[in-house]
Amino acid sequence: MHILIEGENYSEDLLRDLFEDPKFYKLNGLEGTLTSVGYYHSFDKNKLVFMLPKVFMKDGEETVLGTHKDNLLNLIKEESIKHKTEYNWVRQLSVYFYNSLIEYRKRYNDTSIIHETETFELNTNLGVKDYSFLDILLSFVNFYKKNKQQILFKHIEFTSNQARKPKWEKTIRKSLPIFIGGKTPIYTEIANRKKVINTEEELITYFFSILNHLNHEHHLNLKIDKSYQIISGTAFQYLCTTGLSKLRKIKYRYFSDVLRRMYGLCEMYFSQYDFSSIKRKREDYMAITNYNLVFEDMVDKLFSDELKKYEVDGVTIDKLKHNDDGKIIDHIYDYKSLIDTSDIFYIGDSKYYKSNSQAGKISKYKQFTYAKNVIQFNIDLLNKKGEEHIKPLRYRDKVTEGYNISPNFFIYGYIDNVDNYDEHSIIKKGEPITSYHFKDRLFDRDTLFVHQYKINFLYVLKSYTTFNNSDIEKFRNEIKETFRNNFLNYFNNETECKYSFYKCNLSEEHVAIFVNDNFRQLNGKCFLTNTKELIVAKSVDDNNIDHLLQNFQKITKLF
Repeated sequence: MHILIEGENYSEDLLRDLFEDPKFYKLNGLEGTLTSVGYYHSFDKNKLVFMLPKVFMKDGEETVLGTHKDNLLNLIKEESIKHKTEYNWVRQLSVYFYNSLIEYRKRYNDTSIIHETETFELNTNLGVKDYSFLDILLSFVNFYKKNKQQILFKHIEFTSNQARKPKWEKTIRKSLPIFIGGKTPIYTEIANRKKVINTEEELITYFFSILNHLNHEHHLNLKIDKSYQIISGTAFQYLCTTGLSKLRKIKYRYFSDVLRRMYGLCEMYFSQYDFSSIKRKREDYMAITNYNLVFEDMVDKLFSDELKKYEVDGVTIDKLKHNDDGKIIDHIYDYKSLIDTSDIFYIGDSKYYKSNSQAGKISKYKQFTYAKNVIQFNIDLLNKKGEEHIKPLRYRDKVTEGYNISPNFFIYGYIDNVDNYDEHSIIKKGEPITSYHFKDRLFDRDTLFVHQYKINFLYVLKSYTTFNNSDIEKFRNEIKETFRNNFLNYFNNETECKYSFYKCNLSEEHVAIFVNDNFRQLNGKCFLTNTKELIVAKSVDDNNIDHLLQNFQKITKLF
């Protein structure tokens, strides 16, 4: 197995040696930059390659695995490290990573999550019903682990049937027994004059010969019982070319599910060597040049609920998330507002960078644009349909003409423990990002805040293919509450957010009069909650409304 990382430079000779086709990299002089993420297997070169996402890189040429990128090029074949436990992550990662590409293709084919404009982003020569070399390898290993006891029993049962008039002296002298419970010896090879032809043993021999070859070739560290007859070396290479025809001669001998499944696996493997087949592939691959699409979809499957069918002039909120010209908003869900019991949309954007990187100026600007689009959509809906139509969402208060606070967030993938697939490890990253037209107007539609988080990439990778609906729902409930609480903690900290909050003491009937009389001074600085409480947010630099706050009490904790 060879491991390369997206966006990194490798020598031209190495890349030409690994790949039959240059579509996975871009040459620049004597070096080439890997441009794809995915899986590749060359039948002729006998090369199995994983092209990992750039999230596995730190700065420079060091990986998050604590080793130089070049040390991953031929990692599994290095005799000095192939048995070291610190490299067990390679096999586990390869399975989850490959399955994530299969899941992406499945969601692309079966749902509207992947847009038409992204149709040709996933580059593969595998049809939906095709299998790859890695499919075969994993199938052999999984089948063996699940059925090895049953296969061994069949094998022992057959050899026991050979024990008619056995020559025990010769048997004991020339063969080694298997000890059951550490005491009882069982001889699988018995010297005997009468031999019984076993139709099952021929198939078992083919299966274990293939498994033995895969075990040595890819260092799977499987323990195969020595009692099986195994074909190896040049004899196995010859078997590969004749195996399919040999299998077809014994096809109708098997009736048990285990043996029929074993037959199918052997047939899949030998089919690779079928030179009579015009469709036979000399390579198989599944790769994508825009892996940010896969990362976005993995995070979106975790975060985003099915959106309610809010609609304005035939345009629904899910269309605002998935525009015809490509994805606009990565993640969007409705949840409890920050200042009352209504709901508000939380808008998120996945950031696919190296583990230590952070969003740039363009990404920040785009996120603010996304938020403004959602706000405008809901205001249009409010104006056309009325407040009752969009409940429990509440974006604007008619009395104060103030806008609810719209929470935004960035979510970055990172890796700090190659063995951690079970904890999301979401933590805050950097400082909140702010944008405003008027610095002292919190309840203005142009005043926006983006919190930044990073999430364990390996957790996202595993959850993408293994989480059921209840697992996802549990994650969402936890994270939604966490993100809301972090926003509340931010606004409850006057030093951090630069605002202090006050709640009006006036009676409900006097609130509207108070707001109207002081509208110019309070515009964008107050908001009437759905429980009819008037909240004023005073900027630390704003001294123009101090005289109005005699009708208010300061809120020590917002909500």
